[in-house]
Amino acid sequence: MKTVSLNINEAIFNETEKILSLMKKPRNRYINEAIDFYNKYQNRLILESELRKESGMVGEESLNILKDFEEIDYGD
Repeated sequence: MKTVSLNINEAIFNETEKILSLMKKPRNRYINEAIDFYNKYQNRLILESELRKESGMVGEESLNILKDFEEIDYGD
């Protein structure tokens, strides 16, 4: 485990404390779960961005290949 010092906005801290008292969950575990959730969310956004980029590259090449096939004279 690593120790981290944080400066948290007071309103966010107060809301978190209110939720923790209702959940009866340790603050440390709650924060770890929140960071884990946010990391997964950010990784999905990164993957989505990469897939969109790669899909655009493949799509463009597919259109070029289709045009090449259209230009072929099969001599019917």
